[in-house]
Amino acid sequence: MSAKHIALMYISEVSGHRSCALAIEEAVKRLQPDAAVLNINAFNYTNPVSEKIVNRIYMGIIKRAPGIWDYLYDNPSVVRRVEKIKERIHRFNSPKFKKLFEQFQPDVVACTQAFPCGMVAAYKKNYKSEIPLVAVLTDYVPHSYWVYEEIDCYIVPSEEVALRLHKKGVALHKIKTFGIPFSLKFNKNIPREETIRHHGLDPALPTVLLMGGGQGLGPINNIVRKIDRISSDFQCIIVCGTNKKLYRSMKDKVKDYRRNILVFGYSSNIDSLMSISDMIITKPGGITTAEALAKKLPMIIVKPIPGQETNNTSYLTRHHAAIKVERPQDVCAVIEDLLEDPGKLERMRQAASSIAKPNASIDTARLLLDLASRK
Repeated sequence: MSAKHIALMYISEVSGHRSCALAIEEAVKRLQPDAAVLNINAFNYTNPVSEKIVNRIYMGIIKRAPGIWDYLYDNPSVVRRVEKIKERIHRFNSPKFKKLFEQFQPDVVACTQAFPCGMVAAYKKNYKSEIPLVAVLTDYVPHSYWVYEEIDCYIVPSEEVALRLHKKGVALHKIKTFGIPFSLKFNKNIPREETIRHHGLDPALPTVLLMGGGQGLGPINNIVRKIDRISSDFQCIIVCGTNKKLYRSMKDKVKDYRRNILVFGYSSNIDSLMSISDMIITKPGGITTAEALAKKLPMIIVKPIPGQETNNTSYLTRHHAAIKVERPQDVCAVIEDLLEDPGKLERMRQAASSIAKPNASIDTARLLLDLASRK
């Protein structure tokens, strides 16, 4: 049997979309080591200059004017207005995909973000291609930019997302509720006491993990100042991601705080840090959420960004796996409440476990290999 060729597409190098694509590749290689996998930033491949500009604009909006993103996100009138622009972009990019696919000869294509998924859907339509196309949603909301007739299968986080996608016109038989794919290492049991001692922390103390996604976003400095005043005894781990300014600031200030605080920049061992933590204060990105659920880690979410983060938060709080607060100072009361009520913390752990999808990556990889075999 010849080796299968699988193309995985995402956008942005530091993003949950890329992490998801890498997780799928890892699972594919676990199931079929000789599979050929092309993992590519599709936006950078087709429009390298535009990608940098769009990313800069997006980050600027998210940081300074999140209300604008709230207006733009899955707004039906905006979707209609950009349709013709989107079609022109797709027509321009289709020849580039033709060249790429002629070189790689994929048996199946999977996209972890809507933009490349739309571009591949347009390629299939323009060139009458029958390459199976799989959309992998990484958030708990199926916005309209995912909906294309040329998509053969959708992988979604939950039954609720499946029903919402169906209401947007997608046939139910095309939808698989596998969950959000994440690295297989998050399913491994890590010895807590040994690991926590390795990091110079106290196994007898509760540990709070504080993250702002891969790019270290959010009011982390402010949160740390507030929680350092809490009377309850606990220790803290801060992950700054690629935010070098935040990392330098935290390293400078950490000596002035009264409690034990461990500071990381961009970390490749988030699975280990989650394993030794009792709760996490985090942005509710889809991948981080899936990883935390797999680790049965209660979440505290501070002022989520309108759009996908708000929807992810609604899903998590509705299922009692997370608590949402609007102001950094409100985190203090939540932490104290959870530390003083172990039963509540345990109920949140069980709630997280009940909606976790630990097999999402393997299930997705198995589907891709099956589709590739049918081609």
